[in-house]
This record gives sequence, C-alpha cells and structure tokens, in this order.
Amino acid sequence: MAGAAKEGDAAVINTVAYRRMTREDIPSVVEIEEESFSTPWTEEVFEHEMTGNAYAHYIVAEEEDQVIGHCGMWIVLDECHITNVAVRKQHRGRGIGEGLMRKAIALCKANEVRLMTLEVRVSNETAQNLYRKLGFQDGGIRKNYYTDDHEDALVMWVEFE
Repeated sequence: MAGAAKEGDAAVINTVAYRRMTREDIPSVVEIEEESFSTPWTEEVFEHEMTGNAYAHYIVAEEEDQVIGHCGMWIVLDECHITNVAVRKQHRGRGIGEGLMRKAIALCKANEVRLMTLEVRVSNETAQNLYRKLGFQDGGIRKNYYTDDHEDALVMWVEFE
C-alpha cells in the first residue's frame, strides 16, 4: 500500500509495511489501544500474548519506523478468532485496517485455517463494512458483549475454501 503526496517539486512517497509484532512494539500498540477502545488491552496483556499464548499471532502496520496499527488473532487448529484491530486516529481512512486484515487472512490461509471469526460493536458500521468487503458474513448477536457499556456485538465470520 503506497500513496504519493506532492511537496514542492518532489513527490513524497509514504509506504506502509506490515510485519509480525515484536515485544518492542508493545508500548506503541498499547497507545493505539488506548486511543481506540474504551476498555483497551494493557501492556501486561500484550506481554502475555507475545510470550505465553502459543495461539496468539499479531501483525503491525508501520510507517516511517512508527507503529500505526495492529491486528491480533488466535489460531487454534483450523480456526482463527480476531481479537483486536486498531489504527492510530490520524492514519484512519487510508486502508491500513484493510491491509492489516488482508495480512491476517493471508497468514490464516498459509496456516490452513478454514474459518475466521470476530466480534464487532453493532454500532461500528465502518468496521462492519470493511469485514463484509473482505467476505465476512453476519453470524449472530452476542447480547451485552462489551463490558464498558453493555453494547451488543455482531459476530461475523468467513470461511475459506
């Protein structure tokens, strides 16, 4: 994913790179969580995910040596559960969330995952539209799923061939 912006006579190219998350990325990922979610995951949770959860896989989006987004998932046998996807506010609307999800899907396919699922707030139409664009279908409602305000979650899933 690359974009170009004119600055004077020279074109400035901004390139987003996607890679596996490392423990060094945790502070940046926590910052993104805190600006994205009302109940963000903590540094301790990510530390455990990176060191103590064999099922956990995390991808970050990076631009100019800055982590600007992340996507987490648990892959258990042939199923994947997306745990979180977030992009820094000032970088939203540039397709970075879609890039993260596409990398997650590629990782799942490489690991012979057949089903991917996630929960999304019923009010988050932007995210729902992205997931539908990527082939996810509505699967049901989890009542009072979110602990902060008891909002329902829409369960979405996609099956790979």
